[in-house]
Amino acid sequence: MEFCPNDGTRLKVRQVRLETKSISALACDKCGFYRKTDKAVSKSEELETSSIKVVGAAEEKIKTMPTTTIECPKCKHTTAFWWMLQTRGGDEPTTQFFRCENCGHTWRQYA
Repeated sequence: MEFCPNDGTRLKVRQVRLETKSISALACDKCGFYRKTDKAVSKSEELETSSIKVVGAAEEKIKTMPTTTIECPKCKHTTAFWWMLQTRGGDEPTTQFFRCENCGHTWRQYA
């Protein structure tokens, strides 16, 4: 494990795009510092982002998610799809998301 000399952030193996090519590098997400490395970058590391993906438009059409009986705050329909994600720290409980089967309204419930 190596750290950025500028701000102390842990460096991660990333593909860094230069003017003419891409190289494998240890890169800082905070300040942009990078140093060339011989470590290979896996596809999952290359695509890694810091955003939380709830359920996107493509997944919205999949009807294999579990359902529960809960009232939609928007249309008052009583059936919704549900899923859980760890959106906060590891020592905090998970967040449960609901999406109305009728109108598609999405809301969350903190445990």
